[in-house]
Amino acid sequence: MNSMVPSRIFLTRGLGRHKEKLASFELALREAGISPFNLVKISSIFPPHCRLISREEGLTHLKHGQILHLVMSEHATDEAHRWIAASIGVAKPNTPDHYGYLAEHHSFGLNEHDAGHHAEDLAAFMLATIVGQDFDLSEIWDEEKSEYRISDSLVVTTQNITQTGQGEAGLWTTAVAAAVCVL
Repeated sequence: MNSMVPSRIFLTRGLGRHKEKLASFELALREAGISPFNLVKISSIFPPHCRLISREEGLTHLKHGQILHLVMSEHATDEAHRWIAASIGVAKPNTPDHYGYLAEHHSFGLNEHDAGHHAEDLAAFMLATIVGQDFDLSEIWDEEKSEYRISDSLVVTTQNITQTGQGEAGLWTTAVAAAVCVL
């Protein structure tokens, strides 16, 4: 029996613009490289022993038409000059036997850095709460090491992938960011 637990995950993003909202979304998926697949959104667990791989490597393991499980953030606007962001934050623990978290975030008005940082904070917060406490992330962030120190034995590193875009008059603008599971 095949395991449904992914052994690899890759991150991707894309931006699309079109007069139709659905076509804008399709163009964003094309730019992200995931339009020829059947997408199934899942919740936010980064499995134990899972590796982050490059988008290029991940796409070589897929076949057009297959069902892809992914955590995806998407955001769209048809307002001229409206700034949008779609982001996935990744929080990975220091031990491969422990699961991590993926957090999707979408917003208006945030730049790529701020939206990405917010998604990372969300993922780290969700991982921190598994030890049964509600943490103030600023208290567990180690700036020098760029990691969250949740406890003496649980240290978390984070990263993100974020797509931003600005709306244009007469067009839908869609931003997508995704963490794609490879079985």
